[in-house]
Amino acid sequence: MSTFFTPGPAALFPTVEGHYAEAFRQNIGSISHRSSAFRKIYQHADEQLRQLFGLPKETAVLFTGSATEIWERVLMNTVEHESFHLVNGSFSKKFFDFSQELHKYAHAMHKPFGEGFDAAEVIVPEYAELICCTANETSSGVQMRAAEIHKIKKAHKDKLVMVDMVSSAPYPNLDFNLVDSAMFSVQKAFGMPAGLGVWIANEKMLAKSERMKLHGDTVGTYHSLPSLWENYKKFETPETPNVMGIYVLGKVAEDYNRIGVDVMRKETDRKAKALYDFAKKSDQFDIFVTNESHRSATVVVLNCKTLAGEVIKQVQAKSDFILGAGYGKMKETQIRIANFPAVNLEQVEALIATLGSI
Repeated sequence: MSTFFTPGPAALFPTVEGHYAEAFRQNIGSISHRSSAFRKIYQHADEQLRQLFGLPKETAVLFTGSATEIWERVLMNTVEHESFHLVNGSFSKKFFDFSQELHKYAHAMHKPFGEGFDAAEVIVPEYAELICCTANETSSGVQMRAAEIHKIKKAHKDKLVMVDMVSSAPYPNLDFNLVDSAMFSVQKAFGMPAGLGVWIANEKMLAKSERMKLHGDTVGTYHSLPSLWENYKKFETPETPNVMGIYVLGKVAEDYNRIGVDVMRKETDRKAKALYDFAKKSDQFDIFVTNESHRSATVVVLNCKTLAGEVIKQVQAKSDFILGAGYGKMKETQIRIANFPAVNLEQVEALIATLGSI
């Protein structure tokens, strides 16, 4: 069986198959989203994610069809006029583009592909209402450390801070007493099939959306923040959601809590160190992100001395490991290696041995 080191969809967490089998056994795919059975499923997922992320009571855990959808929902519900984006890759750029397409006045601080941000260099426009940060830029393997995001919020307490943690949650140790909102999707570090977005939002976000709605702004329909939140209070959703996905997410979050998020973070760091240490010594690969403090622990990007496609083919032929290609223009020159909880240290070491043999 192939082992996927792709950055999303990624390898399934080892317990996921069993959780889906149990969901089928319980006919969870057929239950009503207005039933007590579904409310228990939502409540369980909420409780486990609260524990995993250390969420305060002022936050809600909301479900959408994807993380991409949440970009739009956040902008529609919390930006009356101006947003501010830290852009250093393809996905942070798309978040910025969404704001422009929604006719907001979108400011951005740009960095070249492969470079990251530190709080000390970030100048936030005076009238920006929402600061958009990317904890892990999937396209380039650049992380923004939680401590730097916290510093930005502390310096701008009157502004809302949104964190895209799609390809790193639950690795970033974000303080949700500071950060107003974050989002992720389940097909990356949670090791599940795609089809579910998770939006964490606090009461400040809700209050802003309600003010905008009162003033006649369009904040959306069934997936507006007030609508999602009103349903959340009953552990329901406005529409029929991905019930099986919510059930399995709750179970995977429970698995993660059983392991311990601090243990998982340390294991992620160990695996990342092994990959980067290999690349430092290799004559076939170079580390793409030069600033060590900006190197992602969850998506390792390496420059290839030969065509990346050939590297990917050789690795699969030798070991049945599936690697990710570089993103966009970097497709032919880079490989991306997902370092998510679904792959263990032994598998990473086997991948390193294979890369070293080609």
